[in-house]
Amino acid sequence: MTAELPSSDEHEVVHFDPLSAETPKDAWQVLGDHALDPNPFFGPAFLCAFLEHIGPRSVRLLVVRERASGRWLLGAPLGRRRLGLALPANATWATEYAPLGTPLIHPDAGDDAVRRFLEAGTVPGGLLAVPYLPLETQSARRLKNAAPDRTLVLARSARAGHGTGAEGTAQLAEADSGKRRKEMRRLMRRLGDHGTPRFVSLAGAEAIQGFEAFLHLEAAGWKGRTGTALLSLPETAAFARLAVQHRAGTGGVRIDQLWAGDTLVAALVLFGDGGRVFSWKIAFDEDFARYSPGAQIALQALRTNLASPGFKEADSLAVPGHKMIEPLWRGRLETGTLVYAQGALGGLKQKLGEADVQLERSLRHAARSLKRRLSR
Repeated sequence: MTAELPSSDEHEVVHFDPLSAETPKDAWQVLGDHALDPNPFFGPAFLCAFLEHIGPRSVRLLVVRERASGRWLLGAPLGRRRLGLALPANATWATEYAPLGTPLIHPDAGDDAVRRFLEAGTVPGGLLAVPYLPLETQSARRLKNAAPDRTLVLARSARAGHGTGAEGTAQLAEADSGKRRKEMRRLMRRLGDHGTPRFVSLAGAEAIQGFEAFLHLEAAGWKGRTGTALLSLPETAAFARLAVQHRAGTGGVRIDQLWAGDTLVAALVLFGDGGRVFSWKIAFDEDFARYSPGAQIALQALRTNLASPGFKEADSLAVPGHKMIEPLWRGRLETGTLVYAQGALGGLKQKLGEADVQLERSLRHAARSLKRRLSR
């Protein structure tokens, strides 16, 4: 079922239920395959698995398509949530499992199509937020240029990533040099006391098997003890297994592993899409923590990425300031929340949204500072 919104002679705007059998999954996948900036979390393989098992079922897929051909030009899942602490807004459906809010934008989508997406996204309430949007991308520029007087970027931050080619090689050399290089190799030699160390990368059907090993490794650690591992709840386990199974079928998953003999020491789950690599989940055996297994496998993943044909860029998806990944993946992806406001009170709503987001960030910073003081 689709609900038609105001359209033009050239474009039509529709909402789809992502889980409905009537939603044209082929057109959706084609848009994802050709998007200016890939977002593996907004394609049918990941999003349908997430909504089926975790929800909420109120999320709808907003699409702008050509009226004559039916070709999809823009698409993103939208839901209702608070912009900061209190102000409600519509938002592209980025979550803790998918911290990337970039809409899928076809290269042929012009300003008119982008504006129609933004306008339709504000209904109801007059505000549309695009969180965790990498700002130095073609998609971000298209969104801002389509309506420069109605867009505002809030909550800017930077997270770890790394580049390709000469840039990526230089970042690797900087991360794997001097005292760190010497120490990492010393730790690998010591890990050899438990069995010959080896790195393995799994794809396709092997990645599905490797993901099962990852799930149990994660559940055996601190995430299992705190109830935040994927296996801690039946619904998160079912969602993750289905998402990885679907993506692995098209080569969209890679599992990097570090072994010591017959013991799995660390595992890293990565999604690949359009030449980009997204580091999704990491786990390690805490009995081997002294050998820095997380850092070892993150550094190896960087090497593997650089050696992969067609590789363009890597996004760690990590929180800014992450102590393990930032010294290793030396590139930085600046992200922010793009807010589009519609209507006569659009400017006021943006100012309220800016204050709301700033208050939330201030309170979070204060809470983290208090936690650090109490832990000393």
